[in-house]
Amino acid sequence: MLSDKIDEEFFERAGPSLKVLSTTSVGFEHVDLHALYRRKVRLGYTPDVLTDAVADVSVMLALMAGRNAGSGVTLVKEGKWPNFNFAPFFFTGPQLSTASFTPTRTVGFLGFGRIAQVTLARLTSFGITHCIYSSNPSSPRDAELELSLAARHGLRSVRRVELDELARESDILFVLAPGGDKTHHIINRDFLRKMKKHAVLVNTARGTLVDSDALAQALREEWIWGAGLDVVEGEPQVGADHPLVKEPRCVVVPHIGSATFETRLGMVNLAARNALTGIDDETMPAELDVAARILPQP
Repeated sequence: MLSDKIDEEFFERAGPSLKVLSTTSVGFEHVDLHALYRRKVRLGYTPDVLTDAVADVSVMLALMAGRNAGSGVTLVKEGKWPNFNFAPFFFTGPQLSTASFTPTRTVGFLGFGRIAQVTLARLTSFGITHCIYSSNPSSPRDAELELSLAARHGLRSVRRVELDELARESDILFVLAPGGDKTHHIINRDFLRKMKKHAVLVNTARGTLVDSDALAQALREEWIWGAGLDVVEGEPQVGADHPLVKEPRCVVVPHIGSATFETRLGMVNLAARNALTGIDDETMPAELDVAARILPQP
């Protein structure tokens, strides 16, 4: 589990015979990479396998959060539907797709890797017109990729922007960046204050990227419209009294982004092959380049 920490204590208990670790996840922030590197332990992980499943859940949460699905389901389950008076704006919310009143839609991505780009492909059927994204500041902008994606998906533009513009211009914002110290609480009060009043925030990456208290305040005070979360900081210790669970416009699911039969089978299969090839001192199907992650790059 990602809540299981692979740290100095773990390595001390494992002893010098440990040569290979294999994690059934695309993320690896639960592993102390410096300790791993010092001990020359190899690390296998499972990227790519879960890309489609997470993209699907990302779109699902965007729709659920925008269309008040959480509140609607609660209303029915509590038997209140028969007593609820219909009105023209009964349970209305911002539409994901374009319409005559809203002919443009801007989707934003915090992090623009594999999952973000596959999510973008799914969103084009909703008539999304513009895409903006922010990614690792140390990575150069890829203008060729931007033009290629715009042409492929019939978008008016795909642009890399600074965080301020990402907050201000996104109608729907997908958080799909890696976890870790550099992105801890990158979605904070200052960021949320800049977002559109009818914006929807979706986090299917890591809970630590979003300040839960700030998001709860943003929803409570209506800085933004809603939020869809597959991950929450401190999970799985997220009970009914959690400030985000109590917010009616926040849809929270228990980290099910990769929870399809096909994806989980693919993940455990890849994790097993990583472990076996690593033990045999062979090339792993998916091995993390630990040195590239922790050593200064020229």
